[in-house]
Amino acid sequence: MARRILLLLIPSLLLLTAVYADTGALKLNGQYRYVEIQTNLGDIVVELDHVHAPITVTNFMAYVNSNAYDNTIFHRVIKDFMIQGGGFKSDFTKTPTRSAIVNEADNGLKNLRGTIAMARTREPDSATNQFFINTVDNDFLDHRSNSTSGWGYAVFGRVVAGMDVVDKINALPTSRSGPFSGDVPVNTVLIYHVIPYQEHGTTDAGKKQPSPP
Repeated sequence: MARRILLLLIPSLLLLTAVYADTGALKLNGQYRYVEIQTNLGDIVVELDHVHAPITVTNFMAYVNSNAYDNTIFHRVIKDFMIQGGGFKSDFTKTPTRSAIVNEADNGLKNLRGTIAMARTREPDSATNQFFINTVDNDFLDHRSNSTSGWGYAVFGRVVAGMDVVDKINALPTSRSGPFSGDVPVNTVLIYHVIPYQEHGTTDAGKKQPSPP
């Protein structure tokens, strides 16, 4: 009986090996499933949702693969709301961007604590390189309608390890600095690198309503 069960499991194990063992990094259908955001306060591992947010994930990985996030900062931190980064160097120099992408906020994913989403301007289809991590459930950022005010913010993944680092950043004191009138961490939160991740773990994930990212 045990031998029969083992024989039945072998095809499944072979399939998992083919899906996840590509080039030594965990992948799904040849695409990276996880990235690690390495900061001076610790590392954050994010699982990317290729199924529900393919355009957003492809855009994000284009920045990752070109090292565009190296030595950028979390420039906007609003306690018990979100932490935002990816678009500025420590001297507040803006980093180059690719073309803006279509907003996938209607993909069914919600802005729950621990999810990662794209920041943008008032225009729904304006996201480029900046992203934010929700530190609480922010349902007012979810898609409500196909209008400028109702489109929402596209979630494209979730934190699976390092939520304690997110919370540490969330708790930092902030002030005005550079071109910003407020919400800038007093002590710089530097993003050293964002890279494909080799292993993964799990972590927990969970109001005021300041202006959206």
